[in-house]
Amino acid sequence: MALGLLAVGGAIAQAWPAKQQVTLLVPFPPGGSTDMIARTLGPKLQEKLGGSFIVDNKAGAGGTVGATQAKRAAPDGYTVFVSSLGPFVIGPHLLKNVGYDPLKDFDYLTIAVQAPNVLAVPAASPHKSFAELLAFIKANPGKMSFASAGNGTSDHLTAELFWQETGTQASHIPYKGGAPAMADLLGGQVDASFMNINTGLSNIKAGKLRALAITSAKRSPLLPDVPTMEELGHKGVTVYSWQAFAAPKGIPADIKGKLHDALVAGLNDPAVKPKLLELGFEIVGNTPEQFTAFQAAEFARWKKVIETGKITAD
Repeated sequence: MALGLLAVGGAIAQAWPAKQQVTLLVPFPPGGSTDMIARTLGPKLQEKLGGSFIVDNKAGAGGTVGATQAKRAAPDGYTVFVSSLGPFVIGPHLLKNVGYDPLKDFDYLTIAVQAPNVLAVPAASPHKSFAELLAFIKANPGKMSFASAGNGTSDHLTAELFWQETGTQASHIPYKGGAPAMADLLGGQVDASFMNINTGLSNIKAGKLRALAITSAKRSPLLPDVPTMEELGHKGVTVYSWQAFAAPKGIPADIKGKLHDALVAGLNDPAVKPKLLELGFEIVGNTPEQFTAFQAAEFARWKKVIETGKITAD
């Protein structure tokens, strides 16, 4: 009997997540928004659930390399996939044979945060308002240049969506990352960009860029004077980039519930939430069911934009 009790006690002691480290698999290099969200919430998960949580960056092919690795991991709660929208709803439409099906291969936990994009021009731009910019594009098809961090990125696809919704044409200038795109925008080598609010906020506040519109459903408290695309008559250009948590398909329901609850608690922790809000993130923390439905809608939305715009990863 004593030996039996010891065995039971040992099993309880090894209950998730005590057995081994939980890996938060990020499919991008260190230093970006997704990596920051993982490293911000990792300690909170550890604090609320016990065990040990580490971040592992597996970058490549727009995040699809890491997504494939996450899909192949055991669904035991010891691998959690932390990603932006790219691998979930964009990469599979741009790349052939990505190695996973985002609609079938993951159990969705929660969208952690979301952030809108801002249509910005250099401070010296002649376009003082969204109306002026739109009038110029309509009168000069293909003449205005829009910078992005690369083909298929959120800033690129938001611009494509904008052109499709307004029936306009402009020139897309893809860069190898956000930093060179920002440098040329500030220098006036390109005319505009739909940049993430986190990327553009400091230069907008400093007066180096002029924000003409924002893609959020309502005005951002960080840029209260900037109208939304919906206010300007373009509801279809309400767009968010987002960071989310998922697990390999088949994770036990009890572990899935514990992870979800700890993530939502971590997002709303007084030591975390204000810092994220200051950076331009909006806290989401939705349910697995809400995330699953949203992911399917986003998957279909960006598939249409990519196919209509004949966009490729090259």
